[in-house]
Amino acid sequence: MILGLDTATEILHLALVAGERAWTSRVEVGQGRSHSVALLPSLNALMQAAGATPAELSGVCCCAGPGGFTSIRIGVATAEGLALTGLPTWGFSSFQMRARALREAGIGGPAWVLLDGQRSEAFVQKWDGTAALGEACKLPFARLPELIGSEAWWAPVSLRTRLQDHLPPSLGLRDEGPSTLAALVALCRELPRREPEAPIHPFYLRETDAELNFPQFSQHLDEAHRQGQAR
Repeated sequence: MILGLDTATEILHLALVAGERAWTSRVEVGQGRSHSVALLPSLNALMQAAGATPAELSGVCCCAGPGGFTSIRIGVATAEGLALTGLPTWGFSSFQMRARALREAGIGGPAWVLLDGQRSEAFVQKWDGTAALGEACKLPFARLPELIGSEAWWAPVSLRTRLQDHLPPSLGLRDEGPSTLAALVALCRELPRREPEAPIHPFYLRETDAELNFPQFSQHLDEAHRQGQAR
């Protein structure tokens, strides 16, 4: 039984996958709550729905980002905590899961995947099915047209509405929830075929607010610590 975790955005995506069987959960982390408060109770509820216990887990697949700095660390820390019990772990990027969601929804061909980078910026990477077509980057909204032009792109609804004045009409998913959960289930089936990662390294793609506001205290950090490990 493989556990899938995605905590990179304001919505938690959880999956338990055992062969052809799968149990999933999509939980909005509402105002006044945090991922640290919502994650473990949501995971316990999913395991109860599956009639499973933590002892039955055989591995963990976890989204390493990019996304919210703290929320990514909560997901990765949970995966690494389970790894201390001897479970193997595998990481995947937020782009990979959203690109897979498009594929699960029957939307094929190359497309840019855009995610909220805060501060009127977007995290961007181009994908074609299951393969990235270039490195991920972070750009201000105003610079997206010169990168994307008239090519296909997709963003979550919460970000898509903010980009309508900058880009042509986007690819649309009738319902993002089922497609995203189907993508997480698919990754939980595929990633354990490769060698485990130990540990999973977060992929931030930007510096933290603390590093931007107090640069003198972070000058000793290298790029891997500032922006995480690229995927």
